Amino acid sequence: MISLVIQAGGESRRMGRNKALVPFLGRPLYQRVLDRLAPLADEVLITTNTSEGFEAANVPLVADVYPGQGALGGLYTAIWAARHPIVMVAACDLPFVSPELMRHQIELMITHELDVVIPGTWEKREPLHSVYRKDTCLPLIRQALVRGEKRLISWFAHVNVQFVPPKEIQKLDPLGLAFRNVNSQEELEQAEALAREMG
Repeated sequence: MISLVIQAGGESRRMGRNKALVPFLGRPLYQRVLDRLAPLADEVLITTNTSEGFEAANVPLVADVYPGQGALGGLYTAIWAARHPIVMVAACDLPFVSPELMRHQIELMITHELDVVIPGTWEKREPLHSVYRKDTCLPLIRQALVRGEKRLISWFAHVNVQFVPPKEIQKLDPLGLAFRNVNSQEELEQAEALAREMG
């Protein structure tokens, strides 16, 4: 059983408005991420500190358990709120998030009994296009928060982590778009144009 949590709690400074809600091809950006990944999940949640603008989401909204704790606090909230043992976590600003890659990550987790499956390498990784095992990850993230950690990977040394290497990612995401995020109006327009081209 798998939960999908879309992280929509960022501050969106460069966009100047909540980027989860900006229209992408006529629909909120978070909805595009949800539509692409929801078929893989038994449960869908959105983490956000405001319900305004999410009225049409039709999925539960979850506020930060530890407000002001940055990305690590957001990850804790995502995994804490999920009901199922395997939790997909995706950022709300990834219009080309890859269901094929995420499915592969889930399969790796199940087959090899892993705790975290994350695309990339130690140096360059994508923790918000990743899969986490709830029962092992949650207490360790909480301990990291209590220690005052803010980095998303500050607790990785204590769990069984597998990185999906670039060559493997390329097979599943041949255009290299899965981690392309949208932080500004210009990036939004470029991503929309690309999505139209792709059909």
